[in-house]
Amino acid sequence: MRIGVDVGGTNTDAVLMDGATVVSSTKTPTTANVSEGIAKALRAVIEDSGIDRAAIDGVMIGTTHFTNAVVERKHLTPTACIRLGLPATVCLPPMVDWPDDLREIVGGNAHLAHGGHEFDGREISDFQPDEVRAIAEEIRDAGLDAIAISSVFSPVNATFEEQSAEIVRSVIPGANITLSSEIGRIGLLERENAAIMNSCLRQLAARTIDGFKAALDELRITAPFYISQNDGTLMNADFAKEYPVLTFASGPTNSMRGAAFLSGLRDAIVVDVGGTTTDIGVLQHGFPRVAALAVDIGGVRTNFRMPDTYSIGLGGGSLISPHPKSLPHKEGGTSIAPDTPSLLVGEGAGGWGDIKVGPQSVGYELTEKALVFGGDILTATDVIVAGGSENIGDASAVANLDASLVTAVQGRIMEMIAIAVDRMKTSATPVPVIVVGGGSILVTGAIEGASEIIKPDHFPVANAIGAAIAQVGGECDRIFSLAELSRDEALDQAKGEASERAVNAGADAESIEIVDVEEVPLAYLPGNATRIMVKAIGDLVEA
Repeated sequence: MRIGVDVGGTNTDAVLMDGATVVSSTKTPTTANVSEGIAKALRAVIEDSGIDRAAIDGVMIGTTHFTNAVVERKHLTPTACIRLGLPATVCLPPMVDWPDDLREIVGGNAHLAHGGHEFDGREISDFQPDEVRAIAEEIRDAGLDAIAISSVFSPVNATFEEQSAEIVRSVIPGANITLSSEIGRIGLLERENAAIMNSCLRQLAARTIDGFKAALDELRITAPFYISQNDGTLMNADFAKEYPVLTFASGPTNSMRGAAFLSGLRDAIVVDVGGTTTDIGVLQHGFPRVAALAVDIGGVRTNFRMPDTYSIGLGGGSLISPHPKSLPHKEGGTSIAPDTPSLLVGEGAGGWGDIKVGPQSVGYELTEKALVFGGDILTATDVIVAGGSENIGDASAVANLDASLVTAVQGRIMEMIAIAVDRMKTSATPVPVIVVGGGSILVTGAIEGASEIIKPDHFPVANAIGAAIAQVGGECDRIFSLAELSRDEALDQAKGEASERAVNAGADAESIEIVDVEEVPLAYLPGNATRIMVKAIGDLVEA
């Protein structure tokens, strides 16, 4: 049996699965101490099911912890960057495009050295070991041991990055080193940014993952645990400590994988409604569609694999804000937020102006602040209960909401979702839409552009199910010169690299399967250059 856990900004969800069967599930509010929230969720599903802890084969955890650290500018380790590419790339030094506050926290310690390659593997300039050694000594003297190393076109030839890492380790024993070729794709600045971000998160990753292990030990769970990646696959704990950036956006990815599993559809649009936001993504062959462009994380452009998702500020805890000019203020009325009018019966006389739902939200405090839970703030959940679509909490607390207001809010919610779905479609052809997430009670009508709307069983915990059923994956994204080797040889080499990375992440070598191959001829480069992207997945190695 497997346990899947997904730690979101509002709730921590857990599910116990026996093969394809959901045995038990739970939703608990996310706590400030993430490990405590995980322990509480695990304890709930174990006690509910009465399972023997020895029967648990693995625990799969999805977390937003590392994304939040970058966005909130917390728990980041000062990091140095060494770029190999002189005399090229001088005009755009490392971290040139970072927000000033984030660059200051990370340290802005950047160094340029000779080296680097062209797309076809030719050297830009000779590698100079003494130059790198001098830089390493300077970094050591500055008291830093977190280092990111990047080299021009290192996904094509990573030799200079690897040689630099050896030199740095000889100068700074135990250094925390990230090579950009191990994380990012083609594109120097974005790949370098990802490497720097990875190094500055590694100390936090070690503490967080050790905390996860402590939570499992507290519950006497001896099964191995794994962390969700942002491509819908898993990595073991040690791999996650080395590459924490690969968890970015794993929450929406888990939801999409769970939606595919629960609905049986491999190609569809997924609408995942949470407490604060709604994430819309596209399933292709059962996995999330990968973003083709650079992805912004906390104001920093990166280009490692990320799901192509679109988020809007709509969730179960979203605040309802009619246009102030549309409503008079009434003392003692229902509170929305400071200086906003109440929404009791008769106010507005059926004309509610410009209804605004979100992006402000009560978040994980929904069960304390929403009207139906005894609070004094009107949320989207209150309106849905007032409309009779759901029976949650105390419905009498919202019985006096004006019917025209309820209709207007429901219409606005469906309009927001329809616009977001249309934005993710690639054609006008209607497509299936799978609705999941605890906040999906907000979806009360038809979605324009959807051929059908599917809300599968266990939809509130689709994210945890996506984590529980995940396999292990690896990826290769390189440029090959077909003037030097045949197309088949290039494909075999790319498939071998992707498979090797999957095995290193914890996959059973015998179960490896190539699930996606993409070739992009680069007509503007000489040598019959072709970019080849390969994705491999496999089953977890049995403990």
